[in-house]
Amino acid sequence: MAKNSEESIAVVEQGIYPVPNVPMKELLGAIPSHCFERSALRSGVYVVWDLAVIFATWKATKAAEVFIDPAYIQLPHPLAYPALRFSLWALYTFITGLFATGIWVLGHECGHQAFSESKTINNTVGWVLHSALGVPYHSWRVSHAKHHASTGHMTQDQVFVPHTRSDLGLPPLREGQEDLLGSRVSDLVQKELYEALGDSPIGAVYGSFLYLVGGWPAYIMWNASGQARYPKGTNHFNPNSPMYQPHHYNQVLISIVGVLIWLACIGVAISNFGFLTVFKTYLVPYLWVNHWLVLITFLQHTDPLLPHYRAAEFTFPRGALATLDRNLLGDLGSVMAWLGSHATNGISETHVLHHVCSKIPHYHAWEASAALKKKLASYNLPMEGNPGSWREVYRVYKECKFVEDEGDVVFFQEREGYCCHAPLVRRRHCLRLGH
Repeated sequence: MAKNSEESIAVVEQGIYPVPNVPMKELLGAIPSHCFERSALRSGVYVVWDLAVIFATWKATKAAEVFIDPAYIQLPHPLAYPALRFSLWALYTFITGLFATGIWVLGHECGHQAFSESKTINNTVGWVLHSALGVPYHSWRVSHAKHHASTGHMTQDQVFVPHTRSDLGLPPLREGQEDLLGSRVSDLVQKELYEALGDSPIGAVYGSFLYLVGGWPAYIMWNASGQARYPKGTNHFNPNSPMYQPHHYNQVLISIVGVLIWLACIGVAISNFGFLTVFKTYLVPYLWVNHWLVLITFLQHTDPLLPHYRAAEFTFPRGALATLDRNLLGDLGSVMAWLGSHATNGISETHVLHHVCSKIPHYHAWEASAALKKKLASYNLPMEGNPGSWREVYRVYKECKFVEDEGDVVFFQEREGYCCHAPLVRRRHCLRLGH
C-alpha cells in the first residue's frame, strides 16, 4: 500500500478480476458425458453409508462410556471421569455432525434432481432426509433454485447478499477522497469507516460465532442475510411468501408437515429417553449440522476475491463462476481434509462445478470439477479459496463489510474502505476497467 503524503490518501495495489465471457455450452462441453449420469442405487449407497457411520459412532461411544469407571480405569481425580465422558460425547457429536451434514448434502442433491433420474424418488427421498434434519424441503428447494439461477446477483440472489454502503448507513462516497474501486482512500474516510465498521478481535469472534450457530435458522425463519427487497416477515414457512409462486403452495405445506413430524419425533424421544439423552445423541449433532452448513456456504460465496453483479453485467455463467471451492478442514492436515470432504460428500471442494451444473451427483463431481478447472485455467479466475475453517470465517467476516451502491461489477470492501480487486470487463474488442 502506497501513501500520497500531500493529500493523505493511501493507495492499494489491486488485482484485476477478468470478468468472464464463457458460454454455458463451452463449460458443459468440458465435462465428460458420463458425469451427468444419475443412479438412485449408487446415491442410496451413500445414504446407507453415512447412516451406518453415524450408528457405528454411537455404538462405539456407548461401549466406550462403560469403561470410564473406577472399576475399569484409575484416573487421578474424581472429576476426571465426567470430564472424560464429556470429551467422548463431544467427539461423538463432532463426527456425527459431519456425517449428518453429508446426509443433508444428499437431501440437497435430491432437491437439484441429482440423486436419481426419477423426480418422484428425488423428492420423496429429499423430503425424508431434509425433514429428519428440520429442513422444510420443498420450501428451501424452491428458494435455493432461485439462488442458483442468480448467484452473485445483487437484487435477485436469495442469500449471502452483500450490504451496500447505504444499507449500513455509511457516509456517501466522497469524490476526491476515495474512488469507486476502493483503491484510493483518504485518512479521514478510513477513520470514519473504521469507527462505523471496525470489529475488535473479540467482537469479530463473537459475531462469527453467532453467525455460525444461528445463521441457518435465522435465514429460514426471518430471511436473515437474504434478499433485502423482500418485505419484512419473509420466511420459508409462509406459502404466500414472495419467494413462491401459486403452484408452490401445496409444496410449502408438505414441507411444513415434514418439520412438524420432526418436532413431534423429538418431543416423543425426549418423553421416552429424557432430554439429556436426546440432547447429546441428536440435538448437539443437529447444531453441528447447522454450523457446518453456514460455514461451508458462507465461505463458498463470500470472499474479497469474488465479484457481485448488478443486472447490466450479470449472466448465468458469470454468477456460476463467482464462487469458490474450499477444502473443508484442510488447514488441520491431510487426514482432517480427507475426513471433511468424505463426510460431507465433497460439497465444499467441488462447489464451482455444482453451480455450473447442479444435476451432477457428488460421486461424479470430482472428475467433472477437474475437467472444468482445466478448461478455465487460461481465464485466471479465482476458483480455489483458503481451506474452510473457523479461522477463515473470522478473516472473511472482518474483510467483507460492504459493496458500493454504484457499479455493475462490485467487490467487498473492508472496514477501512479498501478493495482488493477491480473488474476487467471484456466485450468483443473493448476493454473497460473499473466498470
